[in-house]
Amino acid sequence: MLLLLTLLALLLMVADLNIPRMKEGRAWLSLVVTPLQWVVDIPARVADSLSGVLVDRANLVRENEALKSEALVLERQVQQMAAMAAENIRLRELLAASERLDPPTRLVELIGVNPDPFQHEVILNKGHEDEVFVGQPVLDAGGVMGQVVSLSHYTSRVMLITDARSAVPVEINRNGFRGIALGKGALGELELEHIPDTADIQQGDLLVTSGLGGRFPRGYPVARVVEVVRDPGQPFKLIRAEPAARLDRSRYLLLVEYRSELAEAQAEQMDE
Repeated sequence: MLLLLTLLALLLMVADLNIPRMKEGRAWLSLVVTPLQWVVDIPARVADSLSGVLVDRANLVRENEALKSEALVLERQVQQMAAMAAENIRLRELLAASERLDPPTRLVELIGVNPDPFQHEVILNKGHEDEVFVGQPVLDAGGVMGQVVSLSHYTSRVMLITDARSAVPVEINRNGFRGIALGKGALGELELEHIPDTADIQQGDLLVTSGLGGRFPRGYPVARVVEVVRDPGQPFKLIRAEPAARLDRSRYLLLVEYRSELAEAQAEQMDE
């Protein structure tokens, strides 16, 4: 069989070389075989296409993961830049506030908050070793935060003005009317009680420290009046105010180097 096929192949080769019409027949044969060649080539072309698709998809997946990683890194950097920008703004505000004050001040950082919901206290990173003293006023860029109530060697505890134990002597900046701003245990609220119904107090009035009591020098912003409650049957009215300081947001604060003669006398008595 193999010999027969070999002889047939040789005869076809000789005929192709010597018979001119064989070229025309070969052309027709190629035309007939072309669809078969195309069909036979389909698997190879499909395999190449699938290979290209898989390679492209793998590349896309790797590029997508790389872009996601870069996006997270850039987002973190943007967040850090935003935090740094906000911190710079707060520090500039504090610097401006410090320049407006007569007594010297020191920059401190808030490092803790009392978890007891009934005590509005924060912890600062300066203490007895830094010459902080009990009763020392504490402010932020907006106004009075509170006063130091206890000390350790390297930290101090500050009672905020909204604490239920706090009472700050204040006056209306517009007309000088005096009162006591009491903390009510709510972070954004102060009250002035037993105010005569005839007192000239209006919504929007600024309350500043009056300097009485020896804790705070005069003129520090404390709060702004948000509501005046009148009871026609009572001789007094209730004044509600919102603290000027950002009690729940400020991180960098100012310790005011102020101690009145009364406070010094009280400190000497405590030392004795």
